[in-house]
This record gives sequence, structure tokens and C-alpha cells, in this order.
Amino acid sequence: MQVQKIDTFGGHRDGVYALERGTAANQFFSAGGDGLVVRWLLDKPDMGELVAQVPASVYALALHSATGLLWVGQNYEGLHLIDPVQKQEVASIKLTSAAIFAIAFHKHDAFIALSDGVVVVLDTNKLVVRKHLKASDQSARCVAVNPVERELAVGYSDTTVRIFDLETYALKRTLPAHTNSVFTINYSPDYQFLLTAGRDAHLKVWDVEQGYSLHRDIAAHMFAINHITFSPNGELIATASMDKAIKIWDAKTYQLLKVVDRARHAGHGTSVNKLLWTDYNHQLASASDDRTISIWKID
Repeated sequence: MQVQKIDTFGGHRDGVYALERGTAANQFFSAGGDGLVVRWLLDKPDMGELVAQVPASVYALALHSATGLLWVGQNYEGLHLIDPVQKQEVASIKLTSAAIFAIAFHKHDAFIALSDGVVVVLDTNKLVVRKHLKASDQSARCVAVNPVERELAVGYSDTTVRIFDLETYALKRTLPAHTNSVFTINYSPDYQFLLTAGRDAHLKVWDVEQGYSLHRDIAAHMFAINHITFSPNGELIATASMDKAIKIWDAKTYQLLKVVDRARHAGHGTSVNKLLWTDYNHQLASASDDRTISIWKID
């Protein structure tokens, strides 16, 4: 496997915490501690464009494909819905005074994970709250949707992952997943496995069809794992860590294929917070506390 650093995108004034795909294959969005929401072009690295600015940190960005609106989770203030073409806010919702850690969509629902342990279910058409899912007093950090099994997985700071019914919102299962906070979860492209990771630096794989039995437990990084993502073809997994490294894994065998770090590849100098594996030449974007976004070509 060959890894080549294509570009470094700079311009944020604080750590970058969120990456999201754009409305075209060569676009993506970033946001972070400076409240800036920026659109980037992968084929024109100097063309960063400010789309929106909010007064507080942004941990969660999500593009709603049906409307083309970018949902921005502003720390302690709620949601801003941005038209990225017009660069205008079209709606805002003062949902909560808690931090917003994650946003995911399914049909006409938006699932919003909050630092007070609540997952808000919001009607995306009417922008009204359908349900509050309160299963923990500690932060809901990450969410993942499984449309095949009609389930919603939520990772919490209380070390557990909880599985909810996607239609009734009933709690179906609680997994004692990790020994510390769960920061990131992702279903495999075929939805047969759920991958989880967090502060304990372990990557765990759960067999969905076997009642979420533990399939693999990998001591994957030196420090907390902040994010897990799959390549567009589903053959590779990338993990990002507070240990400053990105690791590339085989999605079938979970064998470690490559370590992308500062010493070997001029990688990030601080925590790697978020990854986005794009459809544009399969380039991988990584966001860091060092205020930059790196673009990687992985062959």
C-alpha cells in the first residue's frame, strides 16, 4: 500500500472537529473550534470558501441530501440550517443548551446526540421534535443508522453502546462496549457488523446478526480513537487517533495495512479528530487539532 500526501488545507483558527461531504464529488465542508464552516474543492486546494460563521465551536456537520442543506450543530446554541449555495441560514433551532456531538438522518428523522445524554429525534420536514431518547446521564457522543435491521446505534460516555428501534425508538439492547467513553461508531457497508471505538484506544467489531456478539477486539492505537470510516468501496477502514496517527485496516480481516503519521508521511502534529473518505479519486481527508486538513491518496 502506498500513501501520498496530496495537499494541506489551512485557514481555520482553531482545531478542526467536523468534516462532511459536499454537494459534488470534489467538494467537502469543514468546521471546528473557531465556528467557521468552510467549503473546499479537492481539485483546487487554494479555493477555501467561507459558507457560514457561528459564535461557538462546531462538533457536528451533516448534509441533508433531500434538501441540500447543511446542518450545523453549534456548541450550546442548537442547530443552524445553511444553504451552502447561497451561503445563507434558512432556519435555526434552539434545541438545547448542551453540546451537539453528532447528527444523522434517516427518512424524515434527524438524530441529534447531545452532551446531556439525550438523543433528540427531529422531524426534518417540520423541524419539530418527535422524541427525546434519554438512556444515560452521560454524553451521547456518536450515532449510526442501520436501515436493514431498522436500528439506531448510539455511543455514550458511560462506556456503552445502545441500540434503539429505528421506527418505534424503543431501546432494544445495551452493549457494555468499552472501558471508557465511546467516541465513534460505524456500521459496515453491508450492515452485518458494527465498529466501535473511543477513549480506551480499542477498535471493537460486533456481529449484528448474532445479537451484537463481540467479533473482534483490537488494541488499535496508543491513545483515544476519535473516528472510524470506511473507504467508498468498503474494502478499507481508516481510524483517527489522539496519538496523531491515522491507521488503515483491511475491512475483511482487520489486518493493519498502514500507519500514516508525521515521521513517515508528514502527517499531523496533534490529535487527528475526523476523517472523510471521499468519492473524488478515493482521497482521504483528515482534520486535526493542528488547525489543518490533510488530503491523502491511498493506493
